[in-house]
Amino acid sequence: MATLTVDFFSSLDGNGSARGWPGYWGKEGPDLRDYLVRKYAQDQVLVYGATTFREFRKFVAEYDEPYYDSLTALPKIVFSSTLSEPLGWSNSTVISDDAVTAMERLKRETDVPMRSHGSISLNRSLLAAGLVDFLEVMVFPAITGKAGYASLFHDGPDFDLELVESTVLDGRTQKLVYIPHLHTGIPEGVGPQRREA
Repeated sequence: MATLTVDFFSSLDGNGSARGWPGYWGKEGPDLRDYLVRKYAQDQVLVYGATTFREFRKFVAEYDEPYYDSLTALPKIVFSSTLSEPLGWSNSTVISDDAVTAMERLKRETDVPMRSHGSISLNRSLLAAGLVDFLEVMVFPAITGKAGYASLFHDGPDFDLELVESTVLDGRTQKLVYIPHLHTGIPEGVGPQRREA
């Protein structure tokens, strides 16, 4: 069975996107770039929603990052009811079925790891359905107060997170990998206890 990792780049205030300045531009250093090169050199399937797919397709054509060739070479799935093939980015396949139902099936049918980056609404749905095995959060030393928007977790379900990896890149950016568990309540007997009268 395949694992699904959701990548989330975030400023300290939890915003995954920002108008004009996404928070991490200017914060990426050699450790982060080396990590991204290694990460995307691995055998995996990339998973996107339509909006993020269009943005990445444009980025890799117009800009140069040391891992963009790997993004292009890897197999990609885009969940969309509006896009159709050919998609204009090699090794890409569109799935128009419900993303949760399709992802349940895909995880059973392959053992190749899958990774989703961006695609806030898609990732919210996959998290809520319990289909995400790992949540990789990259926290950049920035606050995108006025410019920021699109927190992955806003108005979504509650999760308990089990930390399985913690790394500092370039002396300032934290990479945190969690196993998400849907929060089912506070266990009995933990937290502040009422005083006996």
